[in-house]
Amino acid sequence: MKPAAASDPWVGLRRHTPARIALGHCGISLPTGAHLDFQMAHAQARDAVHRPFDVPGTAAAIEGLGLTTLRAHSAAPDRPTYLQRPDLGRRLDEPSAQALRARQSSERCDLGLVVADGLSSLAVERHATSFLAALLDLLRTDSPEWRLSPVVMVHQGRVAVGDDIGELLRADLVLVMIGERPGLSSPDSMGLYLTWAPRPGRSDAERNCISNVRPEGQNYPEAARRSAYLLRAARTRQITGVALKDDSTPPARLDTSSPAFALTGPDR
Repeated sequence: MKPAAASDPWVGLRRHTPARIALGHCGISLPTGAHLDFQMAHAQARDAVHRPFDVPGTAAAIEGLGLTTLRAHSAAPDRPTYLQRPDLGRRLDEPSAQALRARQSSERCDLGLVVADGLSSLAVERHATSFLAALLDLLRTDSPEWRLSPVVMVHQGRVAVGDDIGELLRADLVLVMIGERPGLSSPDSMGLYLTWAPRPGRSDAERNCISNVRPEGQNYPEAARRSAYLLRAARTRQITGVALKDDSTPPARLDTSSPAFALTGPDR
């Protein structure tokens, strides 16, 4: 008897990717199982966007690394406003700005650290501490030693809120760890944004971005390695963004030894 749902001959490829390929079909529709999986993924993405940021829990985990933390809030007073007014998420509210201004010292710091919920607080709750641990291990070998700011935990924050914070903390560089827009296979993806000489008005072209930081994407050691490379290069050359390229890994090369050639990684 012919099965109701037809299988896909590419089904073996599914073990290599979380992408929705080779799902099969039932007539012109998806099989029930694949349809239910899609609905579940969609629900997880929506939940990630609206999940309240566990600032105390995330701050406690980061303090376990020997870092201090500060609390801050963007100018977006609540989640609905945050989603409808991206501009408000890009700057601090006045009480937070005043609190950071009161902590200003005459000495600059080399690196300002910011953790913001963004569009997935789940992402920074799961990954910010582990990423920071890997990054600090690499930076502690550098000379001169990095002078770090407290880690500023921002509720209802977007990437550019780091520009306000970096300027107020007198930081030469700012690194923003933020929850990225959830995808249907990655509701917990964290992004990293690095900006030299942060101040309000910086554009996205003046930042470097490392995205999809999570064990199933760009894992912590690799994200930390790439971040450390960019941080060191930015400190030396005093630039970030389109002017600063990540040349830490040689580009993939083409293996043309056979007619059916494929992309391969660099020689080890």
